[in-house]
Amino acid sequence: MDRGTVGSAHRGRLLVEVRKEGRSAVVTPAGELDHHTADLLREPLEACVDDGFKRLVVDCSRLEFCDSTGLNVLLGARLKAEAVGGGVHLAGMQPVVARVFEITGADAVFTVHGTLEAALAD
Repeated sequence: MDRGTVGSAHRGRLLVEVRKEGRSAVVTPAGELDHHTADLLREPLEACVDDGFKRLVVDCSRLEFCDSTGLNVLLGARLKAEAVGGGVHLAGMQPVVARVFEITGADAVFTVHGTLEAALAD
């Protein structure tokens, strides 16, 4: 249900697609989010807020790995979105990625949805 790709970035192990879906910017990282690929997600998330999107939905269904650097990227995006009255919603996390959020307690500071559809309906 892509309603027009706003942009994308790719460097080896991570592909990031961004699209507008209603009042949300949907950001879909696919692959491995770590120290080497973090900027590929940070830059589009920040650009979405800079472009006026207050509500960011990160579709994590294709994210295969996330380390502490990736977690910090998402936390930074959350702070930036909240500073303009918005927020970051996470959707469709794979168990290996969800475990990082559980261990660190980060799942308590994000709105987490089981599916992208649920996040968009919220």
